[in-house]
Amino acid sequence: MGFLIFLLNFTLKAVNLYSMLLVAYALLSWFPNAYNTVIGRFLVRICEPYLNLFRRLPLQFFGLDFSVIVGILVLELGSNLIVRIANHLLIGMMY
Repeated sequence: MGFLIFLLNFTLKAVNLYSMLLVAYALLSWFPNAYNTVIGRFLVRICEPYLNLFRRLPLQFFGLDFSVIVGILVLELGSNLIVRIANHLLIGMMY
């Protein structure tokens, strides 16, 4: 049971960290040539593969790309689902 709790905490922290990286990636779009810096290239390598999943959808309106917001929303919904499943597993193990 301890390993399951450890795995749950690790997963939630990883999702939280990745969400912060996505926010940083989005903020870089406000600064010219920010994607050409070391941090910018790192964030592009980390975030682009995930965001490309959502860029196939019609999420661009009036020149704004809402892929990052949808990506973060999907991460949060996924982490909530993981927490609910883990709660059911842990409660089932207690009884």
